[in-house]
Amino acid sequence: MALDATQPGFATTAAALRLRSWELGVGQPMQVIDQFTEADFTHIVDDRADVHISSRDGRFYLGYFPNGRPGGPDKDWVTGEGWVIAVTGAADVSGYRMSFGTETPAEIIAAVVAQILATSRPL
Repeated sequence: MALDATQPGFATTAAALRLRSWELGVGQPMQVIDQFTEADFTHIVDDRADVHISSRDGRFYLGYFPNGRPGGPDKDWVTGEGWVIAVTGAADVSGYRMSFGTETPAEIIAAVVAQILATSRPL
């Protein structure tokens, strides 16, 4: 990037900045939810319209909370947490949990879920 140190302030060109367009906005949650088959996963939609999906063996969980997840430290809403993914560990290896904000694009969550599902296999 070319910088003119003789001039006050910051000077550059739009081409040097390599401006990009980034995926923003909630997107379509069904891109995530449609990846889970009825044969392998249980789907529940509760009275708040939150979606809960778990594997038949109970080791995988996905929660979708369009208005934020209930039950935070103050027993109210966890503001901003829109997606929760958790996989229970085994005796010799820990599981994991990840969460994403309510404004995280569904396309991003769908890619994460697709990768997790690609690594699972029947025993």
